[in-house]
Amino acid sequence: MPRKQTIRKAMEDKRAGKSASTQAGEFVREEINKIRHGEHGARSPQQAIAIGLSEARRAGVALPPPRKGKAKKRTRKSAKYAYEAGQGRRKTRRRPRVARAVKQTLRKEPRSTASRRALSQQSKRAAGRRSAASRSAAAQGSANQGREGARGFCQEGRTDEGTASAMKKRDHWAR
Repeated sequence: MPRKQTIRKAMEDKRAGKSASTQAGEFVREEINKIRHGEHGARSPQQAIAIGLSEARRAGVALPPPRKGKAKKRTRKSAKYAYEAGQGRRKTRRRPRVARAVKQTLRKEPRSTASRRALSQQSKRAAGRRSAASRSAAAQGSANQGREGARGFCQEGRTDEGTASAMKKRDHWAR
């Protein structure tokens, strides 16, 4: 279950016009922090990321499941279920026995999968699978979005709805 603060941050990202993957990043970050603080472990950095994405989908982030050929059938099915649950198209059932079993299994997994080194290696591998043009476009988009977002402006040029973080950013850039 994600923390309310994580959901609030994702909603702020949505209001600021950021992409679904950026919104989901808040949930992935929370999952990595859970592993680092010893709440549970993960078999690999990819598993930690997958858990975060699943929580994001269930919380209502409009992150569609991966297309055919991008992930295993079982993964796509699970992502589709989580997406539909988050969009209110599917009723979810509480399954305490399954939840308990999953939690106990994850507690036995290593914590080192959320280390800076492991995550760095994972991001380098992921970047290596993309073309140079794709990486360049993503970097340019992120740089532009960073400039606009850091000043606390929405697309229309108005400031965000007076959130504390937007006000801090605005004050920082006013100097």
